[in-house]
Amino acid sequence: MFDVIQINSTAFSRIFKTHRNLVIVQKGPQSKVYFDTKTYAQNQWLCIVEYQTVEDLPMLLGQYTPIMAYQIGQKEQERYTANLQPKKQYEAIIIGGGGHGLATAYYLAKKHNLKNIAVVEKGWIGGGNTGRNTTIIRSNYLWDASAGLYDHALKIWEGLSQELNYNVMFSQRGVMNLAHNLQDVRDLKRRTHANRLNGIDAVWLNTEEVKKFCPIINTSPDIRYPVLGGTLQKRAGTARHDAVAWGYARGADAMGVDIIQNCEVKGIKRNGDQVEGIETTKGFIKSKKIGVVAAGHSSVLANMAGIRLPLESKPLQALVSEPVKPIIDTVVMSNAVHAYVSQSDKGELVIGAGTDSYVSYTQKGSHNIVEETLRAILELYPIFSRMKMLRQWGGI
Repeated sequence: MFDVIQINSTAFSRIFKTHRNLVIVQKGPQSKVYFDTKTYAQNQWLCIVEYQTVEDLPMLLGQYTPIMAYQIGQKEQERYTANLQPKKQYEAIIIGGGGHGLATAYYLAKKHNLKNIAVVEKGWIGGGNTGRNTTIIRSNYLWDASAGLYDHALKIWEGLSQELNYNVMFSQRGVMNLAHNLQDVRDLKRRTHANRLNGIDAVWLNTEEVKKFCPIINTSPDIRYPVLGGTLQKRAGTARHDAVAWGYARGADAMGVDIIQNCEVKGIKRNGDQVEGIETTKGFIKSKKIGVVAAGHSSVLANMAGIRLPLESKPLQALVSEPVKPIIDTVVMSNAVHAYVSQSDKGELVIGAGTDSYVSYTQKGSHNIVEETLRAILELYPIFSRMKMLRQWGGI
């Protein structure tokens, strides 16, 4: 819960200004614990533990650690929900308070020693694409560059809960990709060989092995999309999207990053080739470094600075069912029909569909895509035929 560090007098003032949760242990005339109301940084929490003898420390910490943990939790909740006002200037500004934006701020603070950072989010943290994805994590991509990038990310995922001291609910339940025709078989076998050459776990399963790994799949040869086999990456899986956002937010906040919600960017000010800051609904904020991490809206924001990104934004459809008892303990993907299924911890079937064929920024699902996806899913999983869908949406 706490980082224990020894600091000299020159570092003392810097620690006060940059750390949000501080427990100071010092020798005093009597053993006591008190919470200082005179803090030295915005939204700081400060506790001072004084001990008369070293033998008193275990008793003091054992008695007061639960109280400290509760107060830190309350303070963190206040920070995230508070209407935090931005400073006049920052060393760097990240636009977008989703998983990627918060992670960018976290690693800038931790790995690159930038402390005066702001994350600005037009809504609430994790309320955009981070809250709209289907939570799948894998690295079994064909091309060397993609496989290398995603496997590096997968290795980060494997230790992320420990890194953030926050359970992101990463579940390595495996991801299976199905082949429905001879071209699928050739493509997936090629990808399997490429993955193994890159040191990424990947195996080819025949139809019987697919059925054994996921018994509810219909492997009849007479269906519209017969299962001819599939690939399996056992290290892949899912994570809880909102837990990722909150974990990175908590970690960034602890290192002094300002997370400013309900702060929409209206413009990016330039002076020649140099950026000077951003115009927001909370006023102008100065910075010479601005990172745009806003998913499908990144091109819209870049255009404010006169930069045209070669991107097209299209809604990717998804939907969830009513909750049921555990029925599928892996992730099954089918590229031929653009349908993939997993089950959440709450019991809902999380279903990913295809993208709309036109450029759009709507966050609603389109019925034709959803209907075609469900038709294919019902052939592959007849057991789902009487289930009800609860909600659908689109992510940009």
